[in-house]
Amino acid sequence: MLYGGVIILTYLIGGILCTATLYMFIPSLITRVSGFGVFRKGTVKKQVAFTFDDGPHPKYTPILLDLLKLHQVKATFFVLGSRAEQYPDLIRRMDREGHQIGIHNYCHTSNWLMLPRTIRREHLDRSADIIESIVGTRPNHYRPPWGLINLFDFFRYKQYRIVLWSLKAGDWNTRVCQTRMQATLLGGITDGSVVLLHDSGETVGADRHAPYFMLQALEEVLNQLQARNLQFVRLDEMS
Repeated sequence: MLYGGVIILTYLIGGILCTATLYMFIPSLITRVSGFGVFRKGTVKKQVAFTFDDGPHPKYTPILLDLLKLHQVKATFFVLGSRAEQYPDLIRRMDREGHQIGIHNYCHTSNWLMLPRTIRREHLDRSADIIESIVGTRPNHYRPPWGLINLFDFFRYKQYRIVLWSLKAGDWNTRVCQTRMQATLLGGITDGSVVLLHDSGETVGADRHAPYFMLQALEEVLNQLQARNLQFVRLDEMS
């Protein structure tokens, strides 16, 4: 009996691991290696897309919007539906000042940990409804939290353009100093770059005050990028 139980348990564990590999690990590996099913980088010279995740934040997002306006930068914000619901005036300001608004789930939960129906109903549709009710336009760009894709996310490509990134600066961590962040951005930004930054530090794994240092670094980066004659565009303007 004991031997038979061990065999059954082994098969169960093997089945769970196979399912997890097919549902979670392989899709994410494919997107990171080949870019299949996702958008990671543009092809037009001199175009750069700044993207900001996890907001809006009542303190840091207004400062960021002021900075972008000063430098005439149009960006894309991947917002959490719950925070859009909480701070609708910031969503209206993003839209009014010409920025694009995309979805980053209703709350910052990994797609690896949810069923496809839950993601669609409780995160994508719910967040899209909230944003549309605030600005009158339904978002069609989506970045899964942590960029983690599951197998069924590939079937959302017709409804949403799934976006990852080509450059990140580790700005969610206050241990990444301002100088290092600036060097990463200035050295890594090139034609077609999709830059990942964060205007909120209130998600799992982030430092609460990290956006403060991101803003300091970004201000200096934008000052130096002026000499490169780059065009800062929304993702829906990038191909």
